[in-house]
Amino acid sequence: MQFLISFKLNFLVFSSLLSSIYANFADEQRYNICTNAANYTNGSLYSRNINATLFSLTNASLTGFATNTIGLDPDTVFGLVQCRPDVAGNDCRACINTASDEITQFCPNKKQAMIGYDNCSLRYSDFRFFSMATNDPIVYYKNTMNVNDSNLFDKQLASLFQNLSVSAAANDTKFAVGAIGYSLFSDIYGMVQCSRDLPENDCLSCLQAIIGFIPQCCDKKQGARIFTMSCSLRFELYAFFQTSSPPILGMLSPPPPLPVSTDEPSSVPTSSDGKRSGLKPLVIVVVSMASVSLLVILVVGCCYFWRKAKNTAAETQADYEKTMESLLIGLDTLKTATANFSDENKLGQGGFGPVYKGKLFDGREIAVKRLSSNSGQGLAELKTEVMLVAKLLHRNLVKLLGFCLEEEEKLLVYEYLPNGSLDKILFDQGKRLRLGWERRYKIIVGIARGLLYLREDSQLRIIHRDLKASNILLDEQMNPKISDFGLAKLFGESETQGNTNRIAGTYGYMAPEYAKHGLFSIKADVYSFGVLVLEIVTGQKNSSFRNLTNLLSHAWLHWNNGTAEELIDPILNDP
Repeated sequence: MQFLISFKLNFLVFSSLLSSIYANFADEQRYNICTNAANYTNGSLYSRNINATLFSLTNASLTGFATNTIGLDPDTVFGLVQCRPDVAGNDCRACINTASDEITQFCPNKKQAMIGYDNCSLRYSDFRFFSMATNDPIVYYKNTMNVNDSNLFDKQLASLFQNLSVSAAANDTKFAVGAIGYSLFSDIYGMVQCSRDLPENDCLSCLQAIIGFIPQCCDKKQGARIFTMSCSLRFELYAFFQTSSPPILGMLSPPPPLPVSTDEPSSVPTSSDGKRSGLKPLVIVVVSMASVSLLVILVVGCCYFWRKAKNTAAETQADYEKTMESLLIGLDTLKTATANFSDENKLGQGGFGPVYKGKLFDGREIAVKRLSSNSGQGLAELKTEVMLVAKLLHRNLVKLLGFCLEEEEKLLVYEYLPNGSLDKILFDQGKRLRLGWERRYKIIVGIARGLLYLREDSQLRIIHRDLKASNILLDEQMNPKISDFGLAKLFGESETQGNTNRIAGTYGYMAPEYAKHGLFSIKADVYSFGVLVLEIVTGQKNSSFRNLTNLLSHAWLHWNNGTAEELIDPILNDP
């Protein structure tokens, strides 16, 4: 019983912490529109009418929509509140209460104001705006990440919103959601909503106006949210809504319900005269004694594992500090080696920053990756890469020589590989002539050996998560070396899969279950390896296709047509 009480208390504490996390996230999703209309003074009749209007609108959670008018001209206040139809009543009520509390804080003393969140929006004004579309001003937020194939993305997004806007304008809720295919790995999810009091034509006009605004604010972005006082839209590469509405343009099916046990409860033994047997008290005693014994075992076991984990953590920390200390290289040393990061020594520009060639005092040639301040790879990713790569010793993995963290610089130092990255040769019309079939086969086998080492033979079990041609470096004999472990995941010996809310890597190389649902396993790199092998055999980039989604679709089409040999890079057929 004590164990159960303790579990419940811990669960309640965890739940409260989780609630605070979601509350903070909700704060970041807030938007407000405060117009330049006339102001009112605190304590005035208009101010009191605002308070009365806000109070009257808090019951709107019963229907998800309400309007109200309080006061006489010139102090009349017109108010409107609505929730998303896919939001539960409790969530709607909580959102409205928050909105009514915060709208005057974020738009103080304004006679016209609006505030909105993910689940609801609230608006009031000194003029009757009901059933009128207002397209200005426009507020928007956009994802910082770009899509790979912007032409296909724009085409699919326009088709999705065309259907959603027509659907929303025609139904009573003035709300529609749906999804449309974008690639083998992801779909585009969209949502549109108008103020529920708008006529069909006004709703459609409002939505078309903000859809037309997408190229101005959010071109090539993976997601965005756009709001006006009368309508809004949102699109993402993940499902962000909670609705059972009919599917639109390939709306994905909801996951199947969890299985429910059909086992019948155990019957209580009875005596021959039909009365309950006297075994029941004995069962209770045995169960109670077993519970006490189990509790003692749990306590002792927890103490043992806690002490063991504490010692292991101390050893790990000591090992970490020793490794980091041995790899530290001074900033002055690296500035001298690279001629102060001169353009003449620049080898290229990666996703996380530029890479420079250098030479240390002992004559060793090095490559220095200089992480830019606005790159996606931060201090945590740098430490991950240092700790992982420093422990990896294999001829098909790039060798880390050191790192530097001085004067806000984040630098990684590797062995210099004179032939650069595979993509610079493979996708260059002239340079790829150097890659005959024997050399390409050697590269494929080398990459496979490196992956096998990461999965089976190293002291760490690692998923790379960003295997692609630009992360394969070539030495002077064109031997491949896997590089860039900033996004790698470490697996325990008994682990086979995991889940994450942060999708990291490069679309086009991600396994579908990881790109869509965040599910990754020790097999994730195998999918990326398959895409990479296709690129090496065909000499074509996975992202270079416009009419078809990608190289995989192209290869699948040839396979089905029995023309797979046409996929092979033409230069491999030359004598």
